[in-house]
Amino acid sequence: MGKSLSTEQTLIPRQGLHDAAADRIREQIVEGVLEPGDRLNERILCEQMGVSRTPLREAIKKLAGEGLVRLEPNRGAVVHQLSRDEVAAAFEVIASLEALSGDLAAQRATGREIAAIQKLQGQMEAAHRDGDLHTYYRLNAQIHSSINAAARNPVLEAVFRSVNARLQSLRFRSNLDKRKWNAAVREHAAIAAALTERNGPELGRLLRDHLNRKREIVLKLMEHDQ
Repeated sequence: MGKSLSTEQTLIPRQGLHDAAADRIREQIVEGVLEPGDRLNERILCEQMGVSRTPLREAIKKLAGEGLVRLEPNRGAVVHQLSRDEVAAAFEVIASLEALSGDLAAQRATGREIAAIQKLQGQMEAAHRDGDLHTYYRLNAQIHSSINAAARNPVLEAVFRSVNARLQSLRFRSNLDKRKWNAAVREHAAIAAALTERNGPELGRLLRDHLNRKREIVLKLMEHDQ
């Protein structure tokens, strides 16, 4: 089982209830509060978020569509556990998607978008210095998503979101080793510099290498867990 769920209520606004509930559950999965194999307790989740079962079940269906949870007879929703082969295959795809995003973003990003990504980079480095992994990962995910959005290819963006959703918890865990976390920060600094220089081929290469290293770290973590 994962970490104990907090009993403190974190109420969410009534508009977009199922999307907000899905975001909250996704965050718990990414950060290991809910671990692979854990069952989603509808009563507890409803109490935590102050929602009824209808929007919660819509949220769970959304997460099932993303591959984060699976619906099992007599058990309900369970956090999905990817196999080693599924993880390796997904990382191969996301590495290629991010490389393409980088190449296109270098050509198509506006000056404002590049400045915003550089700002996120600075904030992320500050979170790293503070040892704040939660904030670091949130900013890290924003950087990758911002580069993907700057590529201005809606098909690419949709596929990226779908594949990336399945890997977020594993990408988060890959930074739990301080030495590997330090290396990831250095890699991100090079990525931000290549974007600023609008060097598409270099940016694509750096992103592909970055994701391939993540894959190797994650696969080793999975072997250790087993």
